[in-house]
Amino acid sequence: MPGRTVAKLATVSAVIAASVLAVAPTAHADLVTHCIGTGGAVTVPNDLYVPAGESCALTGTTITGNVTVAAGGNLVVTGGRVSGEVRVAADGYLDATDTTVDGQVVLAAGGYGIFLKDAQTGTVTVRPKGSATIDSFLFAEESTVAGNVTVGAGEVRLDRGTQVQRNLSSTGTYYTDLHDSFVDGTLSVLNSATGSVVCGSAVRGKATFAGNLGGVQVGPNGALDSCASGGYWGGDVSITSTTGGVTIDDNIINGQLTVTGNDPAAQVAANNRIRGGVTGDQAATTTNRAARVAAGDREDAGDQRAEVRRTSAVQEATAAGVARL
Repeated sequence: MPGRTVAKLATVSAVIAASVLAVAPTAHADLVTHCIGTGGAVTVPNDLYVPAGESCALTGTTITGNVTVAAGGNLVVTGGRVSGEVRVAADGYLDATDTTVDGQVVLAAGGYGIFLKDAQTGTVTVRPKGSATIDSFLFAEESTVAGNVTVGAGEVRLDRGTQVQRNLSSTGTYYTDLHDSFVDGTLSVLNSATGSVVCGSAVRGKATFAGNLGGVQVGPNGALDSCASGGYWGGDVSITSTTGGVTIDDNIINGQLTVTGNDPAAQVAANNRIRGGVTGDQAATTTNRAARVAAGDREDAGDQRAEVRRTSAVQEATAAGVARL
């Protein structure tokens, strides 16, 4: 992940060693497996629960029920499968690599974050943080979401061939970026504090960007992030009421482009192919390459944050497993 997202992902990754799955002593119909430590290639025949403040690291594990990560808990799953849904509480963290979640994934208000890599999930929801002090994140690489993605807080980056099979909607995030990704429905990015970048991506439906404070960059040669190419837009694209600058470069838009109420006026490059024409105010196109140097700090900061949490979670899970052996 180049550019705006490295601070989160540099804190959450290490080698997992020991293996402990503690089963709660309840009636068979309500059996819940409590995970504190690490687990391997086994099948959990019921729901899984990560207690508050604890860490669970699983490799090759199949969970036939639902998963709950309690407040402050960490769940790191590699090469696993969850037949049900995954719900993560405030300050909780989910890290899923090469893993399938058949149901939805929900991060509660004030949740720490979700990191998906080579993963498949159902609908993904990140709740608005409300009064919580923690600002969440959703990072996805080479992953498929078989449903909608709805995000109400934090940092959002879809990258490296990630696919959303329905709609992507974000409101009030810190930023929402798409790189080399595909949205099979509509895209809506509203009121992001530092704007939105879409590069090398395709959106089949209508795209709406409104009220974003840090600018909107669609394609290369913008001030927010560096990238190599523009993208394909299957419907109308609307970018309105944006501060911080709007740049549209190297795109194919199979609809109309609307750029109104932006300050400064949008820069629409001549190399765009816009089937329905342009409506609104636009400025002469310029290239601000110097500003892109500073943009790398945004992604660096994001990657480090998730990496710190992953490393910490794995180390805690390993230590918990060793202590119980």
